[in-house]
Amino acid sequence: MSSKVYSTDKEELQMLFFSETLAMVSDTGEPQGELTIEVQRGKYQEKLGMLTYCLFVHASSRGFLDKMLCGNSLLGYLSEKLELMEQHSQDFIKFLILPMERKMSLLKQDDQLAVTRSIKEGEEVKTGVTSFPWSSIKGFISEAANLVLLRVMAWRRMVPSNARFLTLDTEGKLCYLTYQNLGFQTIQVDHQQAEVFIVEQTVHAEEGIPMSCQYYLLSDGHLAKRIQVGSPGCCIITKMPILREEDEIEPRPVFEKKPLVWEEDMELYSKFLDRKEELRLGHASYLRQHPEAHALISDFLLFLLLRQPEDVVTFAAEFFGPFDPWRPSSPALGSSHRPNPFRSLEPEGDARSGAA
Repeated sequence: MSSKVYSTDKEELQMLFFSETLAMVSDTGEPQGELTIEVQRGKYQEKLGMLTYCLFVHASSRGFLDKMLCGNSLLGYLSEKLELMEQHSQDFIKFLILPMERKMSLLKQDDQLAVTRSIKEGEEVKTGVTSFPWSSIKGFISEAANLVLLRVMAWRRMVPSNARFLTLDTEGKLCYLTYQNLGFQTIQVDHQQAEVFIVEQTVHAEEGIPMSCQYYLLSDGHLAKRIQVGSPGCCIITKMPILREEDEIEPRPVFEKKPLVWEEDMELYSKFLDRKEELRLGHASYLRQHPEAHALISDFLLFLLLRQPEDVVTFAAEFFGPFDPWRPSSPALGSSHRPNPFRSLEPEGDARSGAA
């Protein structure tokens, strides 16, 4: 079983979202009903109430078979890897004597796939529930996933090699599903010639003969024709759709990095002058409000020029140190040899020689 079919990217999935309608006709060309298929992006509420993005698939048909009303509907939720989340299907035939209705629900529950089937014939209803371990149905293709998968094959114009998967037959039993590439063909659609890619799908049920269906697919995934092998009628489109094409993504432009000479930029230079003038006025205003700052700086510069020390930084620390409010107060009787916190202590030998 191949798993390459699941590797679809977001851009490819986006091209698969559209709805289409086909006419159901008899082998003589008489209208019998209508088939509608829709694939859209949706949201799915999981068991714990969390909402996750999903593929929403809805298909329905309604028509007449030997003058008896019949139809079916399909509603499915898939992950972006086409894995089943939930699916409900129903089909009916209004027989004159004993009308028949068949329903099947598939639900992924933790590590199990729960399958609920019910058959109503007249007033009698039979119901059954079956569970399959999720690990035992790797590569499972549901009816909803099949409709999306066909569109993927149409876009890629190919059928994966060894395209053999697991599915459920009409009795709710596991069986094999295969796809076969039947090549290309030109058909007439709405007075136009169109090339279609033909894929044959076969369900190999455990009991009975295999059931095959041929899908004639346009280049963008639209279904032009569907033939149920052995059935007297088919489904065809009556109007040529506007074929969707994959958008060509142009490379992003590359802009070379240029050095910024801000002096030549009139706007930046104007902002620089405005900011410069703003700072100058702010500094001048502050000094007018605090004349003591100007006097303090003048005293320091005068003292510095008179002493002309080698270590200007230490000299400044000694000058401004007494202004520190957190500095411990000096003793009333100072000593000329008390240690200075801004100078490193002299070696003991030098101190002894000085004392001598």
